[in-house]
Amino acid sequence: MDKEEKKQVGVSLFGQSEFLVGDDPLEEMFALNLGDFISETLISEDLAKKISVKANKKERLQNQLKELTDIYSSKNTLCVLNFTSGEEQAIYTSIAKSIVQMLEVEDCKIHLIKDDKIVPVGLSSDSESWNDITINDLLYQEVIEKDPYTYIPMRSSTMPVGMIEIKSEEKLEEDFSELVMNIANLLGTTITLQNEVENTNKLIETPETSEVELKQARAELTALIGDLCDYQQNFVEALANAVDRKGQYTVSHSRNTAKLARSICKQLGLNEKTTDLIYYAGLLQNIGKITLPEKIFATNGKLSPEELQKIKNHTNVGVNLLMNINFLSEVVPYITYQTERVDGSGGPEGLKGQSIPFGSRIIAVADAFCAMTSDRPYRKAMENAKALEIISSEIDTKWDKDVVNALHQVIK
Repeated sequence: MDKEEKKQVGVSLFGQSEFLVGDDPLEEMFALNLGDFISETLISEDLAKKISVKANKKERLQNQLKELTDIYSSKNTLCVLNFTSGEEQAIYTSIAKSIVQMLEVEDCKIHLIKDDKIVPVGLSSDSESWNDITINDLLYQEVIEKDPYTYIPMRSSTMPVGMIEIKSEEKLEEDFSELVMNIANLLGTTITLQNEVENTNKLIETPETSEVELKQARAELTALIGDLCDYQQNFVEALANAVDRKGQYTVSHSRNTAKLARSICKQLGLNEKTTDLIYYAGLLQNIGKITLPEKIFATNGKLSPEELQKIKNHTNVGVNLLMNINFLSEVVPYITYQTERVDGSGGPEGLKGQSIPFGSRIIAVADAFCAMTSDRPYRKAMENAKALEIISSEIDTKWDKDVVNALHQVIK
């Protein structure tokens, strides 16, 4: 199979490289896995050369592992929610505070298992917690409830690495509980991956390390990276569901917007990668609402100036969150500019026409249609035909003509 044929059947970019070995199944599996796991922007002929057959097998393994440990170092993976890399306590404290803000609970603490003890490492407040949770509890229970506390184990595969402690007088809504569980899974896998990265770096630096040990390290790393990718997707979907819960939509508005945006992309013939990014942006285009009180969205009356300002600023809050979720950073421009209008009357920068990212124009139309055709606490859903009529009347003022035409084709 030549390079062009491989592209057509979806073989990874590493698998297409002329520098890669073709007669070693393990090498080819690694090549395929690595091609799937990392961003296309990181894949280059130079990188392929580093793991070429010109090097001896042990050296090739070491080079592969060096690339993996660099790509999945803590500075690249330990960026979830609204915090940056730094001191451990600051990181986990920021996570705990983010969870309190998003879920509107009383308190949150992050605990890690260290030297066979459960140790608090991130605190949303200085209040003491009551708990007699054991490592054994974390191993065998999915969620532990001891009113008013809820404990969610952080695991990688089946091994516990810590827990998230939530204090709330009211039982968590299902969508919020699912979000915390996904955060726990994501953090548990990330922590385990970081430990494995450190262990692997030690193996690389030790001359006595055998090929067998390097291959085992590679297998464990790639398995953890695969788990991390799965949990990232689950986290995005759980976050979108929680946003909808906050916004008090009676259906999954974010998911419907994302699906419609994806259908519009396909109608317009956009490539798969762009379509996927726009789909994620559609899921998370209202992410800032996760940090706003639910009562703001339930009111039928006039908002206070403070509440109005919070609503106006919610996109900025969402973008700040997204910029610190490194695997989603590419969707930020689509979300940032989705409130722009083609006549230049929108915000945040008053972009006009083609200067607005195409993904933003697609999400804007999909979001408007889904909002019009969904029940809200203060009004009933509009018929599809009426929504299409209104959107069509605003072509070249609010909406892009090509996108609206594609919407008509999708909805007909």
